[in-house]
Amino acid sequence: MRNPLQEKELIPNAPGAAGRWKRLLGGIALAAALGGCSAPAEETAAGTQVPALPVLTIRQQPATTYQEFAGKLEGRVNVEIRPQVEGYLEKIYVEEGAYVRAGQPLFKVNDRPYREQLGNAAASLDAARAALLKAQVDVDRLTPLVQNNVVSDVQLRTAKSNQLAAQAGVAQAEAMRESARINLGYTTIAAPVSGYIGRIPRKIGSLVGRTDAEPLTLLSDIREVYAYFSMGETDFLAFTRQSPGNTIEEKLENLPPVALILADDSEYPEKGRIDAVEGQFDKTTGAISFRAVFPNANGLIRSGTTGRVRLEQRREEAILVPQESTYELQEKIFVYTLADSNKVRSTAITVSGRSGTSYLVKDGVKSGDKIVFTGISSLRDGMTITPQPVPGDSLRLGKAL
Repeated sequence: MRNPLQEKELIPNAPGAAGRWKRLLGGIALAAALGGCSAPAEETAAGTQVPALPVLTIRQQPATTYQEFAGKLEGRVNVEIRPQVEGYLEKIYVEEGAYVRAGQPLFKVNDRPYREQLGNAAASLDAARAALLKAQVDVDRLTPLVQNNVVSDVQLRTAKSNQLAAQAGVAQAEAMRESARINLGYTTIAAPVSGYIGRIPRKIGSLVGRTDAEPLTLLSDIREVYAYFSMGETDFLAFTRQSPGNTIEEKLENLPPVALILADDSEYPEKGRIDAVEGQFDKTTGAISFRAVFPNANGLIRSGTTGRVRLEQRREEAILVPQESTYELQEKIFVYTLADSNKVRSTAITVSGRSGTSYLVKDGVKSGDKIVFTGISSLRDGMTITPQPVPGDSLRLGKAL
């Protein structure tokens, strides 16, 4: 026989039953929500929840790693344009930033004084040639007289000596005229190479000369650009060991193309090559300089800019750790490894390079170790977790690259 009071509690419209009905529906909804979680957190004996986090197994695998070195970019040729003669700057034929070709006029120095010098030198040359002609006439006149014993040979020797002095005078006058001609030519300053004009600090009317501290401008040939960067002793020794070849020249020839990372972290579209290495280490910095060459036909890179040279290297066996699985503390990089009883332990790793979005690990973890893949921000050393294996963890790490 049913209890009328029990039936009354199940009737939602019964007096006093509304609150009990709402509490019943709320409990059902909460149970459904908890039941829908795919990886519920476990509880310890003390009632605290144990987080369920994905755990990745570290394995050795082939990888392409890279190192980046800060570099300074310069044009293939950087020429300081300086005047070779002193005078007032009369004309400026180009604008700052303009592209010019070799031989194109750039500046003009007032040439009137140098034209006068050339005229004087030409007149001196004419006088010297006239003196030589007179000395030759004297020699020609005295030669038969001496042969016929009409005059003493002393006079002939004197005439020949005068002839030699006149010849020397002609040579000197020719040199002076050529010097004046060269100086006149220096009044027009032309581009020695093709390239881009830099800043032009002097204006028309300025007095310029070869002793000026500041050049008229800087001309840069940037059809190719050089990226200069340095390696420390450790990186250089690793480079010599890992690069194929018996000599430095052979190692440079066998290197793969290098990339250039610009100041805005974008990658320059053209690949370059390392073509030179300095002969010795700098005693002050303990580093050795390299030079990489990049094509720059469109002039996208200018002299004086900076970037990073990225060197790639193929490794058959490498230990990689995703960057999202790490955190930094006091300039060191750490991961959470899985220890006994599913407790996590903060472990420092030594990074020797990068491959995509993963670190190349030199020390700290080894193949077979397990690390927490994601969700490390809330972890603390010694916490207990419920490990959730990452499906196809090696493949997952490969995707992280």
